[in-house]
Amino acid sequence: MTEQHKNFPEFYVTAAQPCPYLPGRLERKLFTHLNADKAPEMIDKLLRGGFRRSQNIAYIPYCEGCQACVSVRVRVDEFEPGRTMRRIMDRNTSLRARRIAPVPTSEQYGLFRSYIDSRHSDGGMADMTVLDYAMMVEDSVIDTFLTEYRVKPEDLPHLSFQTRADSWPLKAVALCDRLADGISMVYSFYDSASEADSLGTYMILDHIAYTKSLGLPYLYLGYWIAGSRKMNYKTRFQPQEHLTGNGWVRSTLPAASDRPGEPKQ
Repeated sequence: MTEQHKNFPEFYVTAAQPCPYLPGRLERKLFTHLNADKAPEMIDKLLRGGFRRSQNIAYIPYCEGCQACVSVRVRVDEFEPGRTMRRIMDRNTSLRARRIAPVPTSEQYGLFRSYIDSRHSDGGMADMTVLDYAMMVEDSVIDTFLTEYRVKPEDLPHLSFQTRADSWPLKAVALCDRLADGISMVYSFYDSASEADSLGTYMILDHIAYTKSLGLPYLYLGYWIAGSRKMNYKTRFQPQEHLTGNGWVRSTLPAASDRPGEPKQ
């Protein structure tokens, strides 16, 4: 096998199965394995070109007769939060974000398990064990990181976040990849008992600000799916670009109402 052939991705297609977003339709995925033999530039190009990462697999929808899934990225330099989003940020001023290496913990898994059980008990992640969670977090050959969101205990004002962060209650977690031109949000979860705090929206707002602080132009939000109410929230983060047959183009779709509502994974 030549070096060029070894580095070139081999693609496979999954069997058709019911679409979890559009009733009555079937979904298939085109995927390739990511490993240390693949050039980092090639992997980065895949993820900036519409592929999503799940552990060390990159995949893209490959559904016959359907192109409903559209890759979305936010132009962070031009983003301005609406009134409801500003209220969400004000509501969560007690939260502190900590960017850390992708190392799974039992505390994270406890929050993840509670989130899945309360919001997605019939979904594809319902049976994930602690080992499955660990693989989701740490099985990556690219630059991946976690953001933990913790809230300062009101009765312990003397605790320093820098020195005693693990003593602060964990409220939310986001798993992300660093790409050449932005940040890609892979998966996030939060304390489902804090529904009124709109933590899912808050994490996107925080990552928009973080991406901008790095001098990078885009926050990748995965797929927006026309006709799926679960995905409507993504159009609230404007301006944004959609990936088309002609490359990334600025979206002309109207933004969804700037109203409370939590992102669905």
